[in-house]
Parts: sequence; C-alpha cells; structure tokens
Amino acid sequence: MSKQMLALNIDGTLLRTNGRLHPATKEAIEYAKKKDVYVTLVTNRHFRSAQKIAKSLKLDAKLITHSGAIIADKIDKPFFEKRISEEKTFNLVQILESYDCNIRILHEKYSIGNRKKTNSNLLGKTMIHPSDPIFYPVQFVDSLSDMLMDEPVSAPVIEVYCTKEEEKEIRHTIGNAFPAVDVIQAGEKLLIVHKGVSKEAGLTLLAAELGFKMEDVVAIGHDTDDLPMIELAGLGVAMGNAPQDVKQKADWVTRSNDEQGVAYMIKEYFRMQQSKDFLKKFHIRKV
Repeated sequence: MSKQMLALNIDGTLLRTNGRLHPATKEAIEYAKKKDVYVTLVTNRHFRSAQKIAKSLKLDAKLITHSGAIIADKIDKPFFEKRISEEKTFNLVQILESYDCNIRILHEKYSIGNRKKTNSNLLGKTMIHPSDPIFYPVQFVDSLSDMLMDEPVSAPVIEVYCTKEEEKEIRHTIGNAFPAVDVIQAGEKLLIVHKGVSKEAGLTLLAAELGFKMEDVVAIGHDTDDLPMIELAGLGVAMGNAPQDVKQKADWVTRSNDEQGVAYMIKEYFRMQQSKDFLKKFHIRKV
C-alpha cells in the first residue's frame, strides 16, 4: 500500500554520529517529496533546532518538536502546544534541584539550565548542545528555582541529566508527586512533559490533521522513545544503530545512521511508488 507520510527522528537517525547530514540523505528526502510524500521531523529537540535542519532539507512542513509538546511550521503560530504550567514547572525544578543533576528548560525561543557542578560528562552534555542555533539564547544560572520565582516559565519540556543511580528515584518521586506530567527516558536523559505528550501522540495528531491514517505513515527512529511511534505507524523502521529491543519490534531494520540508513530505506521502499500526478495521468487508482 502507498504511504503518504514519512516521519523522521533526528539524532541517531537523520544525522550521522558527527552531527551532520549526509548528501545521500538529503537526496533521498527530495526523492520522497517528488513522490508526493509529506515529510516531517519528530524530535526531542526544540523548535528552532528542528527548523534549522528542516530548512537544510528544504522541508515546508509542520514539525513535531519538544518531544511532541509543540507542533508548528512557524514559531509564533503553533498548530499544537501543550506546556507544563508555570507553577508546576517551578515545583518540579525545586524537587529536581535536590538531586545531583543538571536541568535544562527547553522553551521554543530560549533555554535555561543550572550550573550545578556534577559529573563533568553530564555537565558537558547540557552546556555543549550541538542542536542550538546561534539565534537561540542559552542561559545558565546558579539556581533555576530562584530565577523562576522572578521570571516564571511554562515549559514545553524539562531535560534532566543525572546518573543511572538517581534516574529511578527521580522517576518514582516525580511520578507520585505530579500525576499531570509524564517522565520519558530518552537515551541518556529524562524528559518531563505534560501528561499525554509524546512523539507518537504528536504524530497521530498531525497525520489526522493532514487527512492521513497511521497506516499511511512510515516512521523511522532509533531510540526507545521512538518505539511507540514505530509500532503505531503503518511501517515502523528501526535504524541499524538502534537498541535490540527497538529492532525486534520494528517492521523493517535499515542500515545505521553512519551507513546512510535513512537514504537506503527511502530509496528501497519508495522506488516503486508513483506520484499522484503520474497516477492521474494514466488514470490509475492507488491501492
């Protein structure tokens, strides 16, 4: 059956390990677009970062960003947004600051993180963030809760970098104290979002807005937080660099991100699919 929508994760999927797009990936996405496939990005990154990558891919699409909390093609006119309230953001940060972790509030226009001196590896991951465009202000403060008292923020997503020993305790504490939020494991970090926010929920919402069913969607990802959308899509694809449990539940396993797995999959799968104009020309009905 023809697929009408292609949803792509960014890190570990579209981008190589060095953080760059391969020319073959750009070419393959252009190839899919010529088949009248709607291509979107589904990512934990903030909108500005996803928009930068979308621009390099020449995508004119609504992007599913902030782990599904914001869906938009223009930053000031989101199609969908669901934030953690200012009060809950403050209360969450207060609790998180009692742990030895680094915290980063990802707003669509800026980010704010704490300067807590913890494991140097964790600190580097929050301070050196390759996804931040130069026009996306990044600020670090000694106390996030003090700052939020003066300048409240309704956060789309809160990133938490901590040790494995603390992850379980943080998940348990936040889960019991804040039933209106979800804690998502995404690689080496935890993401705190409004209840019901997720990549798969955002993808389902956008597909419906475009008039597609989930069976019309191809979703490609690599991490455990991509798994629900991979399972939900009509064709769920895992990257070759994905964890084994993600590969086992995918419909298709492609090559790794350093082996141009996205480009390989698109060319293999969509090569027999014709554009709507081609089908109309020969009066062929899609099946």
